Amino acid sequence: MSSRARIVVIGGGIVAASVAYHLARQDAQVVTVEAGLPGPATDAGAGIICPWTEPGDDADPYYRLSAEGARYYPELLAMLAEDGQPETSYARVGTLCVAEDERVLAAISATLYARLPELPEIGEVEMVPAGEPRRRFPPLSPGLAGVWIGGGARIDGRSIRDSLLHAAVIRGASRMHGTAVLDQADGRVTGVRVGGDRIAADTVVVSAGAWTAQVCAGIGMQLPIGPQRGQILHVELPGAATESWPVILPPEDPYLLGFPAGRVVLGATREDDAGFEYRVTVGGVGAMLAAAAAIAPGLSEATMIETRVGFRPVTRDGRPLIGLLADGLVVAAGNGPEGLTAGPLTGAAAAALALGDRPPTDLAPFDPSRF
Repeated sequence: MSSRARIVVIGGGIVAASVAYHLARQDAQVVTVEAGLPGPATDAGAGIICPWTEPGDDADPYYRLSAEGARYYPELLAMLAEDGQPETSYARVGTLCVAEDERVLAAISATLYARLPELPEIGEVEMVPAGEPRRRFPPLSPGLAGVWIGGGARIDGRSIRDSLLHAAVIRGASRMHGTAVLDQADGRVTGVRVGGDRIAADTVVVSAGAWTAQVCAGIGMQLPIGPQRGQILHVELPGAATESWPVILPPEDPYLLGFPAGRVVLGATREDDAGFEYRVTVGGVGAMLAAAAAIAPGLSEATMIETRVGFRPVTRDGRPLIGLLADGLVVAAGNGPEGLTAGPLTGAAAAALALGDRPPTDLAPFDPSRF
């Protein structure tokens, strides 16, 4: 396809922003269409970049994509800095997996050491005794021991998405707000309609997160992807140097992580039956607060700032949808809880597909045709 290909990207989250940015870097004519619906997962995501702790098969495609996504971040950040976007909020603060049962921590440590030779970005792995996690993350219970992972990082989803979109615009991309409807002729997607406007395209990329199925249903495509509601809490500890605190991963949620200005994030619920109900619930918030108080009693005096609600895009088999869905149509969505980890690489892969180039990772396990 010509380097001046006309491509429309539907969506306003991390994946769509990454698609637009990578296309713009390849000198494509890019238009993003953002619906602005409440609850995009990117806005509510915690921003933990540490996909290596879960046990399982290293060849599992979803784990592999997440691990490759974490590895891709330094390259992406260098490109964004080159394009005048050095402030992405990415920080390698390390991760502490915490528990009172040292057998749990020993199993996590063994998993990490087994993966370290092929994934040096995991960084230093070290068992730390009870009390040490509290020294590094002061609100924690003193009885918790941990496994330190030096390569763990965190990022603010809104910040990295905005950096990608700003860089895309600098390189010539255009942004529209509204609801995009796919336009089709002779079995091929030829563009979109937004209100009374028609935008012709050589290829359309649908990266609309949990709303991807709704967009594609307009041309009769049925995709098994939908929303998993997540509620996530932001609290404040005035005067605390939270920007350097590590990510905290207990055996069960809630996870905890610090951001600048005394902000601590804890979450999140995983609600599969809530649909697109954008609301905060007593049960969701209450359960998170109770669980957080159990592992981090020092948060009991924190000030509640906000509760964010986001709809994670999840598929029937837990793997994302990345591939050609129809002539002129690429879909890239469904990273679920790993959206901020795998999202930028997913976007780079979808951009390559839209241009007829070879993607930077094997997409066969994520082909939408598997359904």
